[in-house]
Amino acid sequence: MKPLSPTDLKRLHRRWRKRTDQQLGLILDGVQQPFNVGSILRSAAAYGVRDLWLVPPTADPGDKKVQITAKGCDRFLHLHTAPDGSAAAEVARAAGYRVVAIELVEGAAPIFETDLSQGPVALVLGHEERGVHRRTLESADATAFLPLTGQIGSLNVGHTATAVLAEVRRQGWVAADSR
Repeated sequence: MKPLSPTDLKRLHRRWRKRTDQQLGLILDGVQQPFNVGSILRSAAAYGVRDLWLVPPTADPGDKKVQITAKGCDRFLHLHTAPDGSAAAEVARAAGYRVVAIELVEGAAPIFETDLSQGPVALVLGHEERGVHRRTLESADATAFLPLTGQIGSLNVGHTATAVLAEVRRQGWVAADSR
């Protein structure tokens, strides 16, 4: 097998982009580490996130350390700020999004068992150690978690973002294929 040429790679991604019509958003609820924010911005742009809300003390996308991992991908996103996570959830909901917090809490459903294929979805990701703020969790429409099977109980928030964004897109493609 030979690697795809740049033209073939563009065609491949264009084909998947044409199959993707679901609006996707993210709420970063106090994600402080610049490299994590940069990684999330890059994954968000790669998976076609439209709106991204930044809740203090989330690192500024313009920060040099953020840009090391974001590589300028923030230019593909509509960035918004909100004073707190519940306000971001309220604005996202008013824009038509269903708000789903990603957090390891009692009552959260496995992400793979949470229907994320219907309508616009805004995923909430929280602080690297403390997670999503309690008030933000209370304002979410649903809570889901990423099941892990190894000896580690949680992932870095940037890796979690990539995994859940991929799952939302996967569910959307499967749902579109079944119509």
